[in-house]
Amino acid sequence: MLTTDYKDGSPNWVDLGTPDVDAAARFYEGLFGWDYQPGGEEVGGYGMFHLDHKTVAGGMAVPADQNPSAWTVYFQTSDTDATAAAVTEAGGAVTFEPMDVMDFGRMALFTDPAGVGFGVWQPRQNKGLGAVTRVGSLCWTELYTGDVPGAVAFYRAVLGWDIGEMPFEGGTYTMAKPAGTTDEESFAGLVPISSDPVEDAERPYWTPYFEVADCDATAAKAEESGGKVRLTPVFMEGVGRFAKLADPFGARFAIIASAPPAGA
Repeated sequence: MLTTDYKDGSPNWVDLGTPDVDAAARFYEGLFGWDYQPGGEEVGGYGMFHLDHKTVAGGMAVPADQNPSAWTVYFQTSDTDATAAAVTEAGGAVTFEPMDVMDFGRMALFTDPAGVGFGVWQPRQNKGLGAVTRVGSLCWTELYTGDVPGAVAFYRAVLGWDIGEMPFEGGTYTMAKPAGTTDEESFAGLVPISSDPVEDAERPYWTPYFEVADCDATAAKAEESGGKVRLTPVFMEGVGRFAKLADPFGARFAIIASAPPAGA
């Protein structure tokens, strides 16, 4: 479960790169009730999505001919430069060298050995997202990859994860959590991309899950607003009802109306 008590290795930020940030902001405002505040020149136009005055994501315009529209998940680190060195040592690549973002923090972007992009955020003044797990905010992440054991080895080496397994009908679900914590603090699943018929094995990726009150209504709203329902809402006992979507520019993400905790 994600909390804003961020630990090294856990997701503490997520942002959207899109060719039309204004149109994308309107889409997510209609879907989640977010408000977008553009950034100034000093941050290269990088803006923030807010919900009830708390930051729930970042966003910026990225030319379509440079990168496809996508969500990027960032993980906390206490030493961005050491993490960058660990990435290359473990077979990944540095795509954006470590840099300070004024006094807010230090960041870098990488790809893992399968070519999946992700980032790290070393907090200073900005500790990370202001809200998670509540409706309209990040609540889970998943890595779709062609090599789950290889990904486990890589991210363990780079981010210090502990790994757990949750059995379900037909197999087991691999979960990541901060080192030295319990399964209740898990924040990600690692999924063989070939096991999901809606996924393209040639396009492994990290996807953020956003909590919603009504999965079916939110999926319908996304489609009405120019997005795409990639996986129609599915119910899983003990997990909740979830769907996979894409925004009007092709950025992939997921939504879930989580099941109440056991005993609630």
